[in-house]
Amino acid sequence: MSEMSNYLENGLLNAVLRNTSYTSPTTVYVGLYTTDPGEGNTGTECTGSGYARKSATFGSPSNGVCTNSASVEFDQATGSWGTISHMGLLDAITSGNLLFYTNITTSKTIESGDIFKFAAGDISVTLA
Repeated sequence: MSEMSNYLENGLLNAVLRNTSYTSPTTVYVGLYTTDPGEGNTGTECTGSGYARKSATFGSPSNGVCTNSASVEFDQATGSWGTISHMGLLDAITSGNLLFYTNITTSKTIESGDIFKFAAGDISVTLA
């Protein structure tokens, strides 16, 4: 994933080129979307039926790539979440700012009883 949100693009450009401070999030969360969030985070994030963003940890970057160092497993759905087509990395458990986003290679419909999971190494962020 290399799609960066407008929020993060502006924060990094200001920090690097204008010596304006950017505060990194203490925790990064994974959010699931049924539509493309795009750079402005205008997509439809899942809600209700046991859905909540999950925290993610990342290893040290290598050659401009950073991957999740542990699995990210969502709680069992208690109802339909819809068809998950995109995911995003955000800086808060609720609300907050979208940092990165991308489509999921194979969309997945989540129904009651399903568990959505990213294995360690499945989430890859690339700066090119």
